[in-house]
Parts: sequence; structure tokens; C-alpha cells
Amino acid sequence: MVDRGASALSLPDDWPAHPDPILALNRMGSFDWDLDSGLFHMDAQAYEVFDLRPDEYDGHPESLVARVPQTEGYRLDALVSQAMKDGSENYGAYFRIRRRDGSLRWTHTQGYIRRDETGRPRRIIGIVRDATQELREIEERRDRADADEAFRRQQTNVVELTTAALAHARTVQDVIDVLKDTHGLTHLGATSLVMGLVEAGRIRLIAEGPAGSFVPGTRVTGIDEPYPMSEVVRTLTPRFIESPEEFADGYPILWPHITDLHITSAAYLPLIAQARPIGAMGLLYSDRHGFSAEERNVLVALGSSIAQSLQRAMFYEQEKDLAAGLQQAMLPRTIPSVPGADVAVRYRAGTAAGTLGRDIGGDWYDLIPLPGGRVGAVIGDVQGHDTHAAAVMGQLRIVLRAYAAEGHTPATVMARASVFLHELDTDRFATCLYAEADLSTGVVQVVRAGHIDPLVREADGTCRRVTMEGGLPLGLSAEFGQLEYPVRTLELDPGHTLLLCTDGLVELPGSDLDEGMHALAALVADSDDDVRKLADRLIEVAEERGGDDDVALLLLRRRGVDSPRRGGRLQQHVAPGDPEALSQARHMIRAAVRAWGSGQRADEIELVADELITNALMHTEGAAVVTLRVLSGADLRLRVEVEDSSSALPRRREAGADGVSGRGLLLVELLTDVWGVEARGGGKCVWCEFLVTGRG
Repeated sequence: MVDRGASALSLPDDWPAHPDPILALNRMGSFDWDLDSGLFHMDAQAYEVFDLRPDEYDGHPESLVARVPQTEGYRLDALVSQAMKDGSENYGAYFRIRRRDGSLRWTHTQGYIRRDETGRPRRIIGIVRDATQELREIEERRDRADADEAFRRQQTNVVELTTAALAHARTVQDVIDVLKDTHGLTHLGATSLVMGLVEAGRIRLIAEGPAGSFVPGTRVTGIDEPYPMSEVVRTLTPRFIESPEEFADGYPILWPHITDLHITSAAYLPLIAQARPIGAMGLLYSDRHGFSAEERNVLVALGSSIAQSLQRAMFYEQEKDLAAGLQQAMLPRTIPSVPGADVAVRYRAGTAAGTLGRDIGGDWYDLIPLPGGRVGAVIGDVQGHDTHAAAVMGQLRIVLRAYAAEGHTPATVMARASVFLHELDTDRFATCLYAEADLSTGVVQVVRAGHIDPLVREADGTCRRVTMEGGLPLGLSAEFGQLEYPVRTLELDPGHTLLLCTDGLVELPGSDLDEGMHALAALVADSDDDVRKLADRLIEVAEERGGDDDVALLLLRRRGVDSPRRGGRLQQHVAPGDPEALSQARHMIRAAVRAWGSGQRADEIELVADELITNALMHTEGAAVVTLRVLSGADLRLRVEVEDSSSALPRRREAGADGVSGRGLLLVELLTDVWGVEARGGGKCVWCEFLVTGRG
């Protein structure tokens, strides 16, 4: 039924209306529909008509979908919308409901539309009642004299209703479902339906019914073979068979296989679109002989409507296949194996009802192997749902991979990607999240460009949202000159899983982002620890929920590491006056030293690194870049580098009056095995190395 959408407007003082007791005596239920709030109140008798319990209904029309078949809902939607649009005061309609036991029952509704002084519909009050017996009695009273006229009128109505239902069919299977629905087939009076599509000079059967009526050898037939569907495709002319004898004489090969259906007549129609046959349909009857001129016209009109719907559905499926192929071509063909981690990725295309070419979007994921055993994980979403969004996504994915592979810091990777997107001269922007993980230490550096936060599932199943400061979406940050992307450092312990996704997995109808993130965290916590099973479960939930937005998903679960990784490397950008960045750098150093097997020298390494960073921030005007790496060789050595933009070399100074200032280089000399200074462009790099003698 039509959904006007809930709003914050208050309900009328007299809502809901109180039914007249006489309605209940006549087994009529009443309803009061407030169009501003969207609430649809029903009385007890209405619950009985719909075969619902009060706890199965939440006061909104959408809750009736379990009882109102889809084709009936489309028809009622159109009827009520038209009545409100054309100024009608009331409307009435017969429709079917599906009872709890699965059976269908005819029902009648009548509504009175109340409008305000401007003529705007504000409320609908009406009744609903079981019309099964009424229609049965009408059918029984109908005499033979007007049976043919009633049949013709009914067929015309069925054509109109079927055409209306076909307007909502998106796929070939949707078209078949509309025709095979009891409402279509029974009201046409047909016992059996067959349909085939023309493909490469042959007819491929796509629908046949009822069960058990399939004729062996007719799944694929040639257009020149002696079958009625082949004949109407060849001649582009309908074939009306008016008796069993005519059927047997005209098609002796087919007739022996369908005698059990007790066919008395049949109508075979060519399905023609844009002056060419795309298929054929047959309606077989077991209780009638012959077709009047009017009945033939009605069936020909039905065939034309079906042909248009089929062609539209075929175009849609071709567009969908093309879109899916383009989307898959833009996404990574394979995901590399990552030592020390289990990885799962998934993608689900959105479904925008009734819109061709909308089943493609700009969501993507990527996993980038980096030097030193590190790995970069990317999740992103380009604005829009079309081929242009997919093309932009493909280019953006490539440059992100290139910038990361060049060794830039996560913040630099994001900033450069934003500049690239801005220079593409496109009106699209993109949200993105980039996480660079060192699996030997578990240290993960994350930057966020307008994207939703990541989640972390711990080994005990607990799942939490990692809230973090972020920058503007890619493209916009370059346009507005705000290319700073804060870096959040977190630790991924063995058994922990990092979850990155696009908002299609989080956004729920009628809820905000925080509620969606909370629901996702609860679902992840309640799911399997295996990343592949977890990914399958999340996509399964997204499929059940539907929606027109894409979903991209990347899960990275850290396994335990038995030995320190040679060649490991971590880097952190520390801006002046940013205590959070300094704290994150210390956190990174502490985690790396512990994971890389520093033995008894952990405190020394942390103290020296902190001293070098502090000196760079105090005695230069720019930022500092701290890098930790494990050096390959016979001995395990850990190297700390602090780079700044000043060319002034560090020098020893006498300790100040407080006895603290001036002792920095003395600490470096005493605690390190070797240290030095290197020129780096317009700046310098102060480095030191530690021989690691034991495991921490």
C-alpha cells in the first residue's frame, strides 16, 4: 500500500476513528490512515480479515506485505495514488490477501479521503472485509447468457492489470512470475502457459506450466520445426487453435505429449518488439472451444504488452551483466596472500529498482603488499552509481596503489590521491580509508577521508568501533586546500580482525549512522571468527536487507608471528604542536620494539627515539618524520631515524642550570651502538642503531 512516510507531525485529535458497532456485526474491519505520520490503525475485525495477530503489526502499511501479494500491492498503490491525485473523495477495490496457511482470499476495501482546506490529502478512513463469499455468490448467480460477455470484460481487465504488474518487472524471471501468478493465468482461463525466447535462430523454452507438462525435446527447438511457437515466430502471426481435432491435425508431433492436459483450445502469440520477434507464448485451455474476434484482439494486445516488458527486461539484464563485468574488471582480480594474516574481501552490487545501468557503483577494496612485510588495506566509495563512477574508481584505485607502493606515509598517500582526483576534472568525490599494517608488530596506521570508521573484532569476539579524526573526502580536500589527514595508530593483536567496509553495509532504513555501526558491531561479535565465513555472513545480511547502495568489504585478521620479521619498517609523521601525533609515535615505537624482539634494550630505544623526536620539534620549525626499521644481516639490529627540514647539525651543549637541557646527544652516545647524521635534501636525518641481544 502507499507509504506516505513517517513525519514528526502530531496525529489528529480524533485519531484513530472509532468504528461503528454495526461494522463489526457485518464482519467488516475498519482502518484509519494518517498520511502525515504514515501510521495505519486497524481495529480488531480488520486484524481478522488480514489474518494477523496484533504482535505481528507495528502500525505501518509496510507490515502488511506478508499478507498482500506483490502484484496486488502494486495495483492498490496505483489506485490509491490516483484517487489522491485526481481529487477523488473515495475509492474502492477488490484485492487478494495471502492467509497464514498460504491460501489466497478475496478481500474488498473502500476508503474515504479527507483533505485540508488546500485540497491536500491528510487522512484516509475506510473499511476492509472478506469478499470471498460475495464473489462466489456473484459467480454462481451469473447465468450462461451473459457468461461470454463477462468473460470478455474480465479478459480485458486482466490485460490491464497484467500490464500494470508488468510495468514493475525488471528481469525476464519477473515477467514470467507475473504471468504464472494465479491472478494472471487463472483469470485468463488458461490451464497451461508456455513461453520461449528467440536465440540464434532457435527458440529456448523459459517457462512452462503446470508441473509435469513439459514435453521432452522442446527445451530448445528450431524456428523451422513443426511446432506452434515456431510457426508464429516464422509468420509473425497469432495461431488460434479452436478444438482438439485441429490441434491433433496441425501438430501431430506435439499433440500426443499433451493429451493428459485435456486441451480443448489454444492461443499462440508471437512476441514482437521493434518489428522483430523476440519470442512466443502459448495459452492452453481445457474448458473452452473457439475464440471470438474480441477475445482474439484482447489476447493480441496482451502479447504486445508482454513483448515490450520482455524486451525491457532483456535490456536490463544485458545492462546489468555489462555493469557487473565492468565493476569486476575495476576491482582487483586476485587478492595476494599475506604472511601472518587471513584476508577476505567481498563486493555486492546495489539494486536500484526500475533504473537501467544503476547496478554499478564506485565502491572498491584493495590490498597492497608493501616493503618490509607491511600491507596496505584500502576501502573506498566514489560518489554516484553509474559507469562514470566505476571508471573514476578504477583510476583512483590504481593511483592509491602506486602512491602506497612508492613508500609514502599513509597521510601523504591520501593527500596525493585527493589531488589526483581533483585534477581529473570530474565532479565526483570519493570517501576512502587507508590502513597500513605491520603484521610483525601489529601496529596499524589509519587515515580516513570522509569515510566511516573501521571496526576491530578481538579474539574473544568483542567488536568495537575505532573512532578517529578524519579529513575531507578525496577531491574535496584538494579543492578547498585542506590536505591534512590525521593518522590514528592502533595495535592489532594476534587473533584480532580489522574490518573495513562502505556505508552500504551500515546504513539502515529509518536509522542513523551510529545505530547502523552499533548493529554491525553486534552482528560481527555474534558471527564466526573465520574471516571468510564472517564476510559471507555480512554479505548475506546485506542481500536480505536489499537496498540500492553497493557494499564493499575487507577483513584482515592477524595471526601470531613466531619470529621477528627482518626488513620490517614503520613510519610516523609528527607535526609541531600536535601532542596526539607525538603520543601516537611513542605508541608505535613501544609496540614495534616489543614485537621485534628488543630484549633488555626496550627502555633505551624508547628513550633515545623520544629524545630525537623532541629535539627535532624543539629546534626546527617544521615537522618530524620518525622511521623504525629492522635491518637485515647476521645480527638483529634496530634502526631509528628522525628526519626534519632543518640543515643545522645537532651539537653538544653544556647542561643548563636545571641540569636537564643539553643532555640529549649525551644520552644518544651512551645508549646507542652507533649513530650519525645524514643530509636529506633541504634537511637532515639523525639516525641511530641498536644491536638487539635478546627477545623481549
